[in-house]
Amino acid sequence: MPVSALTIVLALFAALSNASASVLQRRAATDESASGSGLRQAVRWLVRVLRRPHWLAGAGLLALSTVLQAAALAVGSLSLVQPLLASELLFTLAVGSVVFRRPPDRRTWLAFAALAVGLSLFLGAASPSEGRTTAEPHLWLLVGAVVLGVVAAVVAVSRLVRGAARAALLGLASAVSFAATAALLKEVMGRLGQGVGAVLTQWPPYATLVVGALSFLLLQSAFRAGSLTASQPALTLGDALTSVALGWVLFQEYIGLGVRVVPEAIGVALIGAGSVGLARATATDGGWDTTPDERDGSGPDAERSASQRS
Repeated sequence: MPVSALTIVLALFAALSNASASVLQRRAATDESASGSGLRQAVRWLVRVLRRPHWLAGAGLLALSTVLQAAALAVGSLSLVQPLLASELLFTLAVGSVVFRRPPDRRTWLAFAALAVGLSLFLGAASPSEGRTTAEPHLWLLVGAVVLGVVAAVVAVSRLVRGAARAALLGLASAVSFAATAALLKEVMGRLGQGVGAVLTQWPPYATLVVGALSFLLLQSAFRAGSLTASQPALTLGDALTSVALGWVLFQEYIGLGVRVVPEAIGVALIGAGSVGLARATATDGGWDTTPDERDGSGPDAERSASQRS
């Protein structure tokens, strides 16, 4: 099997596994009602949800997705592998429809389709090139500072809003963190030629674990904050676009410009239209990944919201 075909297959299986993990962990989150907004309550909620069978199954699939992603990055570029994970959007809809037993409405399907098509058009026109297998150390220092600043700023803004907006912002923060994790993972895979023992004496494996853990915590916060339809687009698209930028800066994976800017711009416009459509669908439909109590307004979260409004 050609290297490019192998990269695509591995990335698509990683997307399927990651989408299934997201749906199952969101299912676990809906089984545990949030009790307060403080740090202690959030920790208690997380401890309870970690014991849920759906969450444990999702964690296993997330680990499998990481292995498949690492294998894809070992044979392909960051700018190719991560954007292919945008197929996670459609996998999320398919798997979520089964898990939640409630297919998304037509507006949600169209919004997701616009997002996926827009991203595919943008990346197809951009056509990222192959680059270096590792990055220069000084570039890592620069990128690390920028990524940390962006994530901190987005998380700070998320504390000022609630509901779908908070879920989307936390999804974006986790997306930037996951893109950085993928870039670090590619750095690790690129250094494996030195030998496993030598790589374990260097910083990239440990930085990957730390940033990966941060990404995980941000993802759980996004699931707790609101519907999967709010967090998933920001998570998936943010990861893909940030990865293209990191591939360009760190690994010299350049994208096409010139006349290709036109289809790239159309792709970006479709992404924007899909985002707006998805936000409206979430606001009017109430989210397809919710429990029956949440949908009919009789759950504990609804009772707390009613008491707060009164």
